[in-house]
Amino acid sequence: MMDFDAAREQMVDTQVRPNSVSNHAVIGQFLSVPRERFVPEDRMALAYIDDDVAVAETTEGDRNIMNAMMLSKLVQFAEVQSTHFVLDIGCASGYSSAIFSGLAESVVAVEAHVDLVEKATNTLQDLGCDNVAVVTRPLTEGCPSEAPFDVIFLGGAVEVVPQTLFDQLRDGGVLVTVEGHGNAGRAMKYRKVGDVVSSEEGFNASVKPLPGFEKPREFVF
Repeated sequence: MMDFDAAREQMVDTQVRPNSVSNHAVIGQFLSVPRERFVPEDRMALAYIDDDVAVAETTEGDRNIMNAMMLSKLVQFAEVQSTHFVLDIGCASGYSSAIFSGLAESVVAVEAHVDLVEKATNTLQDLGCDNVAVVTRPLTEGCPSEAPFDVIFLGGAVEVVPQTLFDQLRDGGVLVTVEGHGNAGRAMKYRKVGDVVSSEEGFNASVKPLPGFEKPREFVF
């Protein structure tokens, strides 16, 4: 049987630490959260590979948990504090929410697919992540009934961030996402101060797209 504890340590030593992730709290979460619990049983052996892992097939395409190297860099970029209220959009099976659970005061995780919501809820409960609530909602809508949030995290690449998500940020809050696809993707951090939202460009980030965040297509006459 595979030694998942050893695989988790190797993941951190080869994928997380060497890629400019130095925040001890973030590293601690990647060492402690059992990634294998968030993938289908027949893919558990793939849980710690240096790649995204598909966890469900949907009409919009496969849903994945993000590879640890990129997810850890984005989580560190978000600068989550122990007093923060986090909105995790596109949580899939809940792995990212488990990471945030140990960093923030509380987390609302949004997922559009009922089966994934059930999977995420059950796994997070089993692991004692009692400060996470998983809700079924369209990803682009966030969770306005629970706003405002200190941190909003979009768990995939997007073309555009809807204004409704910026509206759910607390004054001083940040939204972290990846804009652009493939090698053109860049990590972005948006900070809201009063009614003004400013942007900070981070690092190159190639991650799978998050469905529903495409730019409206323009008609060409």
